[in-house]
Amino acid sequence: MGIAPQLGDAELVTLAMMQAMLGFTSEARWLRYAYVHLRHLFPYLPQQPGYNKRLRKAAELIRHVTRTLARDTTLWSDDVGIVDSTPVECGRSRETVKRSDLAGWAQYGYCASHTRYFWGLRLHLVCTLHGLPIAFALTGAKADERETLLDLLAAEPQLTAERPGQTLISDKNYFGREFEQQLAELDIRLLRPARKGEVERPGSQLFKPL
Repeated sequence: MGIAPQLGDAELVTLAMMQAMLGFTSEARWLRYAYVHLRHLFPYLPQQPGYNKRLRKAAELIRHVTRTLARDTTLWSDDVGIVDSTPVECGRSRETVKRSDLAGWAQYGYCASHTRYFWGLRLHLVCTLHGLPIAFALTGAKADERETLLDLLAAEPQLTAERPGQTLISDKNYFGREFEQQLAELDIRLLRPARKGEVERPGSQLFKPL
């Protein structure tokens, strides 16, 4: 059975949630704060290396708890969502690219927002208008945004089952008749700006205040 950890899973998840809610992005700073202000709430607080190791092992548990808490909010059932992706740059020098553990997974891709190429990954996110994450994926930089969205929806069918008649707002990269037909079959309406050469799309006036 092994040695029982001094910090239980429930306490670990509580620490992780409090860290996120209080806005601590540094584990070391968070644990220093916890030692000073929260010691009376936890019989044992780990050092940063041990805390990080436990968090990695409990990733699926934390994901489950996060999803459970999110589903308990009124935002979860919003019938309008946003889908987009953003670059996650992992290195700039050629030497970094060669030596990085991400070599073979990270790729060179193009960021239209900053008009430059980058080496790394791409974070794809579906969220509510208030910013509550609903689904996400981390892919290579060249991954097609449309295919990734369809894969996300296929991997978690409850996302569409819980939101019949959902509207998704996207940028111009989420285009294509076949792609929109696949979304329509999932009872999802896509709202995006018209691409160059396209006729004005329904709902285009809604983008003006955004």
